[in-house]
Amino acid sequence: MECVICKNGTTEPGKVTVTLEKEGSIIAIKEVPANVCVNCGEYYLSPEMTKAVLKKAEDAFRKGVEIEVIKMNSVA
Repeated sequence: MECVICKNGTTEPGKVTVTLEKEGSIIAIKEVPANVCVNCGEYYLSPEMTKAVLKKAEDAFRKGVEIEVIKMNSVA
């Protein structure tokens, strides 16, 4: 697909690190499958992967962590 940010690149399958922040907590989720723009690096998650990332992040926020790094092993 064409990148909607830079309008000059197309996306290819890859892996990214997604960082989320909420109420002073920072969650980094590594090796998340995504489509990544070869030109600017912007990434796009599938609806299923977005749901899995948000679930992992919410679980970490609920535990009360301040900083957590999680490796995405599989879709939850």
